[in-house]
Amino acid sequence: MNTILNGILPVLPTPYDSDDKVDSQAMKGVVEFCIKSGANGLVFPGVASEYDHLSQAERIALLSIIAETNRGRLPIICGGGKGTANEIIKNIQAAIPFGICAVMILVPNQFANNVEQARLFMAEICSAVPQVDIVLQNAPQPVGAGLSPEAVASIVRKIPNIKYIKEEALPSGARISELLKHAPEHLQGVIGGGGARYLIDEMKRGAIAAMPAAEITDLHAKIWQLYCDGNESSARDLYMRTLPMLLIQAIYRMRLTKFVLTARGVLSNDIVRAPLPMFDDADKLEINHLLSLLSPYIENCDDK
Repeated sequence: MNTILNGILPVLPTPYDSDDKVDSQAMKGVVEFCIKSGANGLVFPGVASEYDHLSQAERIALLSIIAETNRGRLPIICGGGKGTANEIIKNIQAAIPFGICAVMILVPNQFANNVEQARLFMAEICSAVPQVDIVLQNAPQPVGAGLSPEAVASIVRKIPNIKYIKEEALPSGARISELLKHAPEHLQGVIGGGGARYLIDEMKRGAIAAMPAAEITDLHAKIWQLYCDGNESSARDLYMRTLPMLLIQAIYRMRLTKFVLTARGVLSNDIVRAPLPMFDDADKLEINHLLSLLSPYIENCDDK
């Protein structure tokens, strides 16, 4: 596949209706919001999509809706999911008909102390789908293996269709620098994680993209563009203004994403399936206050 990933690639949340069923119409609205906000690609399903709380049928139905709504405007990066190598291969094969440009595969935490087994796991998957570009996701324990940059580079070096690395283990900036130092020729680039909380540092170190949650995609896209245009001062100013919201997002995860998207008129509710902390009234007041502080920099999303 020839698409080169870059810029802001939001991980789409999964909307639910009041009966806890997947809300297909709301998912269309999320896709349109991200496209109109200046996203450079769409990621689904990921951890921020509540992947573990979706059935296979729901994941495929949502991927179909995303592809239909997107109409080829942006590249779609599919999450490979969890499980055995064979289960992930089946997930990828089911996603290919929807025009995905790449698949993100998490190195599981059971390989934290066994780089060779991690390589064999990745190699088995990648060899089964040689036509698909792979994003190796290196997440910290307990979610992922949290491999060292040298270990990740050694895996990528031996598997030519791993074209990207999403580095989420901390400190992400130093790890990105090390990965790029040891990168093989076929690697297209390193993608930042951590919800864009380290976005400027990651960009300065050479990250070609970032995969945050979707609640402030427009602001992340503006930060990215300002920095790329050489206006680092303005990029930093806007970045600093987003950090209080992102710190809350680090705790409440998808609940914060959906609360903000509801406040912005993109979603009609903030229902989650994942077992996350609940907001109390003080939390809601604080989030709404932070949104009011960001209001000069964001558009009213009712028409997105």
